[in-house]
Amino acid sequence: MKAIIPVAGMGARLRPHTHTQPKALVPIAGKAILGHIIENLQAAGITQFVLVVGYLGEKIMHYVQRKYPDLQVEFVVQQPREGLGHALWAARDTFQHEESVLIQLGDTIVDVDMQKVLTGDQTLLAVKPVKTPSLFGIAEMDNQGFITKVVEKPKIPKSNFALVGLYKIANPAKLVHSLEHIITNDIRTQNEYHLTDALMHMLQEGEKMVSLTVDHWFDCGRKDTLLQANATLLNRPEFKRAQYPEFPNTIIIPPVSFGKGVQISNSIVGPNVAIGESAILNYTIVRNSIIGGYAELGYAVLEDSLVGSDSSLKGLSQRLNIGDSTEIDFSN
Repeated sequence: MKAIIPVAGMGARLRPHTHTQPKALVPIAGKAILGHIIENLQAAGITQFVLVVGYLGEKIMHYVQRKYPDLQVEFVVQQPREGLGHALWAARDTFQHEESVLIQLGDTIVDVDMQKVLTGDQTLLAVKPVKTPSLFGIAEMDNQGFITKVVEKPKIPKSNFALVGLYKIANPAKLVHSLEHIITNDIRTQNEYHLTDALMHMLQEGEKMVSLTVDHWFDCGRKDTLLQANATLLNRPEFKRAQYPEFPNTIIIPPVSFGKGVQISNSIVGPNVAIGESAILNYTIVRNSIIGGYAELGYAVLEDSLVGSDSSLKGLSQRLNIGDSTEIDFSN
């Protein structure tokens, strides 16, 4: 089966980190988001990939070619960028003649039994209950789990099951027909061509679709969910069993991910911290954070933070001789 991974978006919700790199290359748990997706799909038996690129697409291409030189991959450029439906329309020639195809969004980490997704002869949409369904594409189901309706960001949701960005399409030619329908008839939602609208047209044309509820889902296009995904991945067994290097006068509180060439001294690191290659930390306390490669931190206390690559943060170093009955407040 072939996997289509759209990675053309600008990642506006992750600025300023996406000013210089596409959001699919933002690191979590020691690896780019796209790296986690590719390796998870490879582990499930996927061997052919199509990446739909746009914003800073040359960086996506360079990353994949350098990191996965043997990967069987095609790149499709989406121009202009007019939504997920348009991205798949741009890539239609790469998958419309396949027997089935898998689609996974390039900023989505999903924890699911992938064999349940890949097996079966019906179109499958992965879903998860959410507290704010009006912010997502939503699926409505009948009592047997068959999907009866999908709608993008409904004002009055009739379901709280969000589409999580993982789709197994059993009839790619029908999907292309429905994509052609929404584009030819200029059917847009919030000024974009959405996959959700094409899926709804497929339902109206008689396509059977089933749902599968995933265990964990992280939309990594936002800081809070990015940090949650980082913590969840770091708490997997391979990180808990990891042997950490020795750093002078430093306490490591697992789980932590270290890139190559990291230098740390006089610090407390963890839990749930991912540090990129060649980063330098000195007199720093950091937890629940992602530190980019070649960043330099000194005299800093960080929690729930994203620090980009090549960044520098120097805090205050105080030396005090405090007498009796003294109060000092540096908080203002």
